[in-house]
Amino acid sequence: MEPLSEKQIRASFVNCTKGEAARLRLPLDFAELPWDDLDFLGWVDPGAPLRAHLVLPRETGPLGISLRVPSVGRTSAVKSSLCQICLTGHASSGVTLLAAPLAGARGREGNTVGTYICADLACSLYLRGKRQPKLRTTRYEESLTLDERLARMRGNLDAFAARVTAAGVPAA
Repeated sequence: MEPLSEKQIRASFVNCTKGEAARLRLPLDFAELPWDDLDFLGWVDPGAPLRAHLVLPRETGPLGISLRVPSVGRTSAVKSSLCQICLTGHASSGVTLLAAPLAGARGREGNTVGTYICADLACSLYLRGKRQPKLRTTRYEESLTLDERLARMRGNLDAFAARVTAAGVPAA
């Protein structure tokens, strides 16, 4: 992913107001982000821990999606959960259901879509082996190459983004 400026990030959001985008806090480690290892930027807002944000690269410019984090998470170390974006297995506390208000009028009416995703939004780093899921010492072996797994992750992100930005189309 190409590095983004704070201005680019704030201007990219499609499902929140300009005021909300102006008030969001960037990741605490924004200056040290490993841009070369990221396929998207994702973080939990350090100033509002019940908010998270995704910024996806697009040919037309970045696409930002604001998300709601559940107030109570599961904490079982015995049960496993799978991220629907990168398919990384975690202890159930490592995956959370994030809900995104739809873009436009439907979102202002309270309509949302959700997905189960790595709680720290570090899918790119898990796939590249730069980060390991907590309480999980082994990763499921796949026959796909890293490039194929990254393409699958981007496809899953694109599908989620399409559900958020679909104007006037009921979610399936």
